[in-house]
Amino acid sequence: MKLMIASDLHGSAAACKRLLDTFTASGAERLILLGDLLYHGPRNDLPEGYDPKAVVAMLSEYADKLFCVRGNCDTEVDQMVLPFPILAETALLFVDGRTWFACHGHRSGANPTANDLPKLPAGSAVLSGHTHIPVLEANSDGVILLNPGSVSIPKGGFPASYGVYADGRFSIVSLDGTVLTALSI
Repeated sequence: MKLMIASDLHGSAAACKRLLDTFTASGAERLILLGDLLYHGPRNDLPEGYDPKAVVAMLSEYADKLFCVRGNCDTEVDQMVLPFPILAETALLFVDGRTWFACHGHRSGANPTANDLPKLPAGSAVLSGHTHIPVLEANSDGVILLNPGSVSIPKGGFPASYGVYADGRFSIVSLDGTVLTALSI
């Protein structure tokens, strides 16, 4: 099974197009979006190609391939224009016999030691975005922590990036195709 994981599009049609082109070419079965799809919020500058309506149109074409959780910039109004669910704050996914906890990270997940994360067995994964900084590591309990970074407004000197899961291996990849880091379960 191959899955792509991305976060923090923030209404960038340019980043969304690059991500969806990469997704299509990758052969991944699903794209997991970790929130902040359409709007940039008050702390971020407008991303390149800011066009939330175009992002709605592009994502709508992939509605049957998307799993999404709500980010701190996502609202009920966004759900009215998107034909797939985005308002769940968290999701539990079961992938290759392992549990994945997905969230945006503004409430939980951004801090790998957060007390509000569910207790997960070793080999599980926590997927979160929000910080726009890629992270891929195992915590002291053997739980994989993955933040794919941001495809539109990367921070911390990192390039625009997304995550990939394939054959028991997570990786973070820049939009230009460079593997930034990888970790096997």
